[in-house]
Amino acid sequence: MEDLPEALVTEILKRITSTSDLNSLSLVSKQLYKIEGNQRGAIHVGSGLCTATKALTSLCARFPNLRKVEIDYTGWIRGHGKQLDKKGLSVFSSHCSSLTDLTLSFCSCIDDSGLGCLAYCKTLVSLRLNSTPKITSHGLLSVAVGCTSLSALHLIDCEKIDSVEWLEYLGRDRSLEELVVKNCKGINHHDFLKFGSGWMKLQKFEFERKRGIYDCVPGDVIYDSSYDAHSMDIYDFCCESLKDLRLAHIKTWPEVGLRAVLGKCKALEKLCLEYVQALNDIDMIALSRSCSNLKSISLWLNLQRYSSDISYCETRTSFTDNSLYALALNCPMLQIVDLSFTGCAADWPSEIGFTQQGFLVLIQSCPIRVLVLNTANFFDDEGMKALSSSPYLETLELILCEAVTDAGMHFIGQATHLSNLTLRLCHEVTDVGVAELGHAHKLESLVIDCCSKVSLQGARGVAKSVHYSSNFSDALMKTIGIGGY
Repeated sequence: MEDLPEALVTEILKRITSTSDLNSLSLVSKQLYKIEGNQRGAIHVGSGLCTATKALTSLCARFPNLRKVEIDYTGWIRGHGKQLDKKGLSVFSSHCSSLTDLTLSFCSCIDDSGLGCLAYCKTLVSLRLNSTPKITSHGLLSVAVGCTSLSALHLIDCEKIDSVEWLEYLGRDRSLEELVVKNCKGINHHDFLKFGSGWMKLQKFEFERKRGIYDCVPGDVIYDSSYDAHSMDIYDFCCESLKDLRLAHIKTWPEVGLRAVLGKCKALEKLCLEYVQALNDIDMIALSRSCSNLKSISLWLNLQRYSSDISYCETRTSFTDNSLYALALNCPMLQIVDLSFTGCAADWPSEIGFTQQGFLVLIQSCPIRVLVLNTANFFDDEGMKALSSSPYLETLELILCEAVTDAGMHFIGQATHLSNLTLRLCHEVTDVGVAELGHAHKLESLVIDCCSKVSLQGARGVAKSVHYSSNFSDALMKTIGIGGY
């Protein structure tokens, strides 16, 4: 091995992806030790990084060309030793000249002065802060000013970040292409309007408000179903580069806030709206008219109170069939649809603003490849029959769809391209219906999760890969967290 040219050894090592294998190889010879150290571009270290500053200095000396570093103190206790502190972060500016991507998770000893050391990392492109309790807006502003190459910023569970000078600065600089802010209680969705011209370059934006215990319970506020938020000139900003948008648990009434973004994203390909209050059909129609490139939509809807007439009020989910018709008409590239309804009773179908008729118009108008329906009480065996004629459907997930029975399984078994099927908490499907799926011999995978009338024996052999579970608590947790395409 010592006789091989260094370039050839380097090429061989590049093809080895296992970290444990690389560590073992580096012990074979000094040549391999040096070459492997020089080519290692990424490391992930956890709570075992004790006497942190010294250990990190050694790591950076061992791997001088690091580009991506993740430090994660999940599960850390005092017995593990000292965490990385402000002195430790200075190591990156002095020893990691190639650093482009840094993630700090549960680093409880890092404060603003430590974060300020990153301002000297001129090559830093991506920064992720997850549960860093001492970081405030001052530290972020230092990074915004110093890291002139920064294009991606993630802030998750950062409790002390409130004022938004850093956001205004990054907006003027127009450098960010990706911005994710989740569960930072000092930041609300109106603050992002101060991002100004920064929206022009942004390609991915995600905001999730820190939720309260009663977020999914309809309150006393009555929203105007005829209110048009997109006629307001005060929110005249451009976000034509935005391709990926996720808004979760935000309240848009009476102020508009991020609601105005929905009609401005001409390049949007992926949209996820999770329990956003006060939206109506006008918002979805405005979005559909702008977003002809939309490929994926995820709507997680809960009950809200709507009225356009002071003498009448209805409790239902945000959108009606008018939204589905608009998507069907204006979004010809839509391939992934995820619809989830929370708090809607099976015996009150009017609580869901969509009907099966409107839903099938969408399915028949767009090349839907992946479909997820969670507690879709409007959807039954006739809907399954219509789905069976879809020329594109490959993946179908049904969760708590109580009106789907064995007859629906017979229909969907005839779907031309369906290869992946998940049934979770679908209690009207039995072994007889599952057997219908096996007759077509098309399914690559079948997942049966806590469907009380389907047995393990009945599921066997129906698909090339079968996963069966009867654990109710696991199925319920998956139902709550469903989505993510």
